[in-house]
Amino acid sequence: MSFETINALREEIEAQSRLIQDIQLELSKAIVGQKGMVKNLLIGLLADGHILLEGVPGLAKTTAVKALSKSISAFFHRIQFTPDLLPADLIGTLIYNQKEATFQVKKGPIFANLILADEINRAPAKVQSALLEAMQERQVTIGDMTYPLDSPFLVLATQNPIEQEGTYPLPEAQVDRFMLKVLVTYPERGEEVQILRRGDSSAADMVKPVISPEQILTMRRLVDQVRLEEKIENYILDIVFATRDPEKFGLSDLKNKIMYGASPRASIYLAKAARAHAFLEKRGYVVPEDIRAIGYEVLRHRVMVTFEAEADEISSDDIISKIFGELQVP
Repeated sequence: MSFETINALREEIEAQSRLIQDIQLELSKAIVGQKGMVKNLLIGLLADGHILLEGVPGLAKTTAVKALSKSISAFFHRIQFTPDLLPADLIGTLIYNQKEATFQVKKGPIFANLILADEINRAPAKVQSALLEAMQERQVTIGDMTYPLDSPFLVLATQNPIEQEGTYPLPEAQVDRFMLKVLVTYPERGEEVQILRRGDSSAADMVKPVISPEQILTMRRLVDQVRLEEKIENYILDIVFATRDPEKFGLSDLKNKIMYGASPRASIYLAKAARAHAFLEKRGYVVPEDIRAIGYEVLRHRVMVTFEAEADEISSDDIISKIFGELQVP
């Protein structure tokens, strides 16, 4: 890529980033603080990756997704996941028309650009499997026919980590389909003062659409053009391989702490998310700081810790932090 091409890309990214600023401005009408969550939502949107939001109730997870959908002129559906939900309630079903003696397709709420899967871990395995096809293949099967989903298509799922009764743990195969797992934390004291004064008003209703689906697809094409040097690619591979075979990277103390390392999908998603992060920083190239900024969200649900690590109260985030701290930065 020539200097002129990189310069042209940077100028185009700066021009398009004004739309991101417009989205952030609209989101600020509904959400106080939670800058990390907002940034990760935008990275998922730009990198075409599904997001799993995990946090205790009352941290504006649902409000954030609603506000994001309102800032985009796109179809949005909220699906409240419950133990009695059926796959047909999600993807649709065939309805028999007595008058014409034929079956007609009734499409479900999955046919939208943005899907809010609220409390996803309350759904039984069959529903989770139906969602899995939609997330991975961007299509659903009703009867003997397959229907493609609109583009952009993004699943933003929430789950409550503290309530176990009436929940179904997400299978590793499905969790791996989420590009990012974002841990939503409590607001700072100053932020909670603003929340307190604002009250329990439906602030998301104040959000106005400022961007179209076509503009999102344009920005995604720009994100794909963000330069990823070979040394950055090797840095990504070192991180992922260190989760699988830590001894080779001088991390022998992690050998008995990791049950399963990150899959090849982690390498792909680290690169895509890093490109999106560089885009948000108005750069046409990826630097190591982009990898480290988004690494926890990409890796934490892909690094499985052993029972020994759990007994020592070592989490996947602790392991990722150790890897980032020990590996040489290019």
